Amino acid sequence: MAWRQIQSKIERITVPLLILIGWEAFSRSGYLPPALLPPPSAVLAALADWMFAIDGSTQDYAGTWIRHVLASSSRVAAGFGIAALIGVIIGTGIGWSRFIEKTVEPTLQMLRPIPPVSWIPLAIIWFGIADKPAIFLVFLGSFFPILMNTIHGVKTIDRNLIRAGAMMGASERQLLWNVVVPAALPSIFAGLRIGVGSAWMLTVTAEMVAVKSGVGYVLWDTYYFLRYDMVIASMVSIGLLGYLSDIAIKLLMNRVLRWQRASTIQSREG
Repeated sequence: MAWRQIQSKIERITVPLLILIGWEAFSRSGYLPPALLPPPSAVLAALADWMFAIDGSTQDYAGTWIRHVLASSSRVAAGFGIAALIGVIIGTGIGWSRFIEKTVEPTLQMLRPIPPVSWIPLAIIWFGIADKPAIFLVFLGSFFPILMNTIHGVKTIDRNLIRAGAMMGASERQLLWNVVVPAALPSIFAGLRIGVGSAWMLTVTAEMVAVKSGVGYVLWDTYYFLRYDMVIASMVSIGLLGYLSDIAIKLLMNRVLRWQRASTIQSREG
């Protein structure tokens, strides 16, 4: 058992380790100037100074990592939280009610293909210069994945569950909240995981809009000064934060959907 665990850990790190070794070797080969493609060691050094102000190599950004991470996280949390609330409510309504589906869904489907970036001018006009335009863009990126997965989850639940609830005398509201929504939770959580990934992907775009803090802002600001080690360090930070957010949702999903895992184990044993 111990050997299997060690082997599993080795398998997990093999590909990333090979990528880092190849990247380091290529960066030091002289094919490209190191300033244009910094090796992982240089990126790690920049990230360490950004976090802990080790040697001041990142200049004004030394030791400011936490501040920028908190700024980005607050915007992502606000935009994603609003998108999750509205997306689940509207998605449940569209999936459950044919009237809502006919009246609301066509408009949303026309808005869905519009890239969030194209909303930047309107976001500035509507919300001014502050965090609100960034939160709005994050909301747009998160909303539609959550909406579509919620609709799919509600529409594809086992109809026998609804019939069983109706036969036991449940009202339409009781069916919706006690049968339909719990049965659709796996799809809803899938949408939340996609949505939080989209939220972090839009961080860079969102923080181009009239803000002076955040990991995305650091990425763009250091790009203008040709500090590509900091650009890549910002990318790594966004990837790490997105990964941790996904883990948090997975932990919540596993806790909420314990009944699903229990039923799966019972069906396998049966």
